[in-house]
Amino acid sequence: MEIQYPQALTIAGSDSDGSAGMQADLHTFFAREVYGASVLTACVAGNSYGIAASINLPADFIDKEFELLAEDYQIRASKTGMLSNSELIETVVKNYQQYDFGPLVVDPVIVTKHGNLLLEESALIALKEKLIPLATVITPNFYEAEKLTGRSLTAAEDFVLAAKEIQKLGAKNIIIKGRHDDPQQKEVLDYVLLESGRDFWLSAEYHATDRINGTGDSLSACIAAELAKGTEIEMAIRIAKDFVNTAISQEIFVGHKYGPINHWIAAKKVQ
Repeated sequence: MEIQYPQALTIAGSDSDGSAGMQADLHTFFAREVYGASVLTACVAGNSYGIAASINLPADFIDKEFELLAEDYQIRASKTGMLSNSELIETVVKNYQQYDFGPLVVDPVIVTKHGNLLLEESALIALKEKLIPLATVITPNFYEAEKLTGRSLTAAEDFVLAAKEIQKLGAKNIIIKGRHDDPQQKEVLDYVLLESGRDFWLSAEYHATDRINGTGDSLSACIAAELAKGTEIEMAIRIAKDFVNTAISQEIFVGHKYGPINHWIAAKKVQ
């Protein structure tokens, strides 16, 4: 029996409050009408106030997840989320190279949108040398692009140069997400550099809200979902930008502090 329904894979950790990580990825896959499979790499215990505990899964368990999915599913695109140490990164790289799970979208979870470091130095090296070269698309935020390149992004030209440097690491297509932490700003500008050399800026209205958990996860997951459906790269990126901006624009009140974005309203608007 030939399986036609588009299937995408998230390789990420589980956030118990459902606002980010694997849960945000699966919400996005569902909203974009793609079947979502998952390789669980870690579990995080937390809520809207913060994270209290986390644990990484053993490498042999992750190996088995990849093996069994490859036996049964036709994964057409994949994405990675937070891989907190070099062992997790190396395990994912080994398996991704072994199995055909389509183009890879790398969300390099290094620094939070507020500038807090999430990744130890040895893992950063493994990310740059082993995972990024596999990326069809990479989606660093402002701070992550600075960390990957050692360059301060203070002007438009800095984004251009940083994207070219990240491309030299092996990633084919780059979207550097602009800052969105100034209550006075009116728009968020993201810079895109494609494998072809074509580049452009994406602009969206800035929304002053603390309901933004899972924005990076959802952007990268939306790109992966579109690639699984056969959408070409530039259009996949544009759809993802619109999807996430729409999801931020109308708040959903879940939890008491830092809440999730609204995947449901985005699912209704972006086709």
